[in-house]
Amino acid sequence: MKQPIRVAVTGAAGQLTYSLIFRLATGEVFGPDQPVELRLLEIPQAMGHLQGVVMELDDCALPLLTSIHAADNPEEAFDGVNWALLVGAKPRGKGMERKDLLMDNGRIFVGQGKALERAASDLRVLVVGNPANTNCLIALSHAQSIPPQRFAAMTRLDQNRAQAQLALKSGRPVREVSNMTIWGNHSATQYPDFTNAKIGGRPASEVIPDKTWLQGEFISIIQKRGAAIIEARGVSSAASAANAVINHVKSMINPTPSGDWFSAGVVSDGSYGVEKGLVSSFPLRSDGTNWQIVQGVPLDPFSRQKLDASVKELQEERDTIRELL
Repeated sequence: MKQPIRVAVTGAAGQLTYSLIFRLATGEVFGPDQPVELRLLEIPQAMGHLQGVVMELDDCALPLLTSIHAADNPEEAFDGVNWALLVGAKPRGKGMERKDLLMDNGRIFVGQGKALERAASDLRVLVVGNPANTNCLIALSHAQSIPPQRFAAMTRLDQNRAQAQLALKSGRPVREVSNMTIWGNHSATQYPDFTNAKIGGRPASEVIPDKTWLQGEFISIIQKRGAAIIEARGVSSAASAANAVINHVKSMINPTPSGDWFSAGVVSDGSYGVEKGLVSSFPLRSDGTNWQIVQGVPLDPFSRQKLDASVKELQEERDTIRELL
């Protein structure tokens, strides 16, 4: 039998993670013959709830789940892990300014970044907790021995949302929507790029000739989708976010289908004029081991303006939390 993959998940008693960890342990993500060890991190006050989750995992009798370790400190949880899925973060409360959220969550990711030094040499990290891009920047800046390219911020949920909306508008199956890029920040400034998306191999703007909808309502729906779900459900996205985590991991560890790409927030190398060192969402391809930013994707003036606005926000966030870097 293969050696188990150690997967750490933070915020392990939360609703998003509840939708995630059972799928991680079934073979859906890493393969039907790959054992998995779960290392679950929570704050001390939530350890009782986490024990209930552990009990349910035990009761599933999952053949590939070799062990479960629950912890309330990151050094213990991250010891020897191959994947760290940083889901847990403080939610934005009523009357809280974005700056306050940046600083409060930033301090969490300082500690977690330092604790990741205990991980395995092949560690990969996905930051889900918001503000994801800037939290990712903080974490990687404190994990000095880990290559920054092993870190990513999740924009796959935004990609999935955009693909779904294009499919609904066109009346085509979502599987026909490809080459969907999310540029910039995982925030209300993100740019879901319809200009390079394809539906059934044709440009999305040809299949959906409604330019007003594409440049207006479509972008707004994706940018505000999280808030709309909170308004409708009373709580934030869980199952769809967990599904996006799984999609991201699978896209990173499997070769990207020819001609397509996927989106994630990664450390900029200066591509597309994005300031080097910022964690920004780009179109990516993977060979199953390493990813690369897809080069040569055209940006028309409309797209350029949208990307620049999102990058400006990333710079402002970076400047707000500079003392934490």
